[in-house]
Amino acid sequence: MRKGRDRRRFRVRIVGDGERVGRYVAVLLTFLGGASVLPVADARSRWSESAAQNWYRTQPWPVGSNYIPASAINQLEMWQADTFDPHRIDVELGWAESLGFNTVRVFLHDLLWQQDAGGFTERMDKFLAMADRHHIKTLFVLFDSVWDPSPHLGPQHAPVPGIHNSGWVQSPGAVTLADPGEYARLEAYVTGVVGKFARDSRVLGWDVWNEPTAKGYGEGHWPGAEAAHKDARVAALLPQVFAWARSANPLQPLTSGVWTFELSAKAPWSRIAQIQIAGSDILSFHTYDAPEEVRRRILSLQRYHRPILCTEYMARSHGSTFQNTLPVLKEYHVGAINWGLVAGKTQTIFPWDSWDKPYLNGEPTPWFHDVFRTDGKPYDPEEVRFIRLTIRPDVKE
Repeated sequence: MRKGRDRRRFRVRIVGDGERVGRYVAVLLTFLGGASVLPVADARSRWSESAAQNWYRTQPWPVGSNYIPASAINQLEMWQADTFDPHRIDVELGWAESLGFNTVRVFLHDLLWQQDAGGFTERMDKFLAMADRHHIKTLFVLFDSVWDPSPHLGPQHAPVPGIHNSGWVQSPGAVTLADPGEYARLEAYVTGVVGKFARDSRVLGWDVWNEPTAKGYGEGHWPGAEAAHKDARVAALLPQVFAWARSANPLQPLTSGVWTFELSAKAPWSRIAQIQIAGSDILSFHTYDAPEEVRRRILSLQRYHRPILCTEYMARSHGSTFQNTLPVLKEYHVGAINWGLVAGKTQTIFPWDSWDKPYLNGEPTPWFHDVFRTDGKPYDPEEVRFIRLTIRPDVKE
């Protein structure tokens, strides 16, 4: 019994104590035979609660979408020189602006830095200039544990018919994650990208890792491809990624979205969620659930007295819609960033279960994600009117 009580106390105490979290996960990685997690010199500290709240008060209500152009199947195709599509991006960001959106969440990839660091950051700068012209700030995502664990540079495969996100790739990939010798390269990517834009007012913030260790519907399609001991490796690396980003002394906040919530508010957070909360300047979370669950997740995070962003929501056939969720997020002044803007090569109009049963008979009813068709027409004009009215009730159609 005493051992159990001690363990519970430890779980609670590591929340908000980044140094202790770092020591804890260093033991994990060393146990796995990798390099220990070392502190990064001269990294700025995590924002205080008051500093985070002061920053948030200077921002308009962050509302927008996760964004990738219709012409790209994944992060690599979006950003590589041969497939970067500024004209398309500019047009689509105009559609976002027409809704009243002022924020986009955009995924990057470590291989892009390895391929051509200068060219990559130049394209990021071009993207930020286009977004800024449309009065939109960008929340960049550095790493992502979801979908295909074997990314590669160069041409990407065509979309697999009828399957949601059939080409999305993880960063770092499984081979890189399993090799601590590669971590210096990952550090250079994080410090290089964050450092380049650390004082850029067009950047809303840095989402350091999307859904660490998450396994999606496509998991069984890559048997044996995930890194061994993935959960432990990510748990060991995540605090280091926060430290790398902070070493660039960004004026923008860091975050990593909690996506797994215990059914009981009294239950301890998972190990990964504790690390995310302990490292974040502002808190963020994901929900594709009904409004009562959205409220529960917000209330569970409010106890930390920090600004909150919902960085993923809206899956119509799963019970998460603009009409039932956006007003809840607005009520609590929680940032609202839905999944998907324009239907395209990601095929996220199809639901997650399309990995088990591809949708080969045309578009589903309703669409799962996304707001606009590829030609810019709204999927649901009434939905678009609702979004505009909720964001700007003072502006008439």
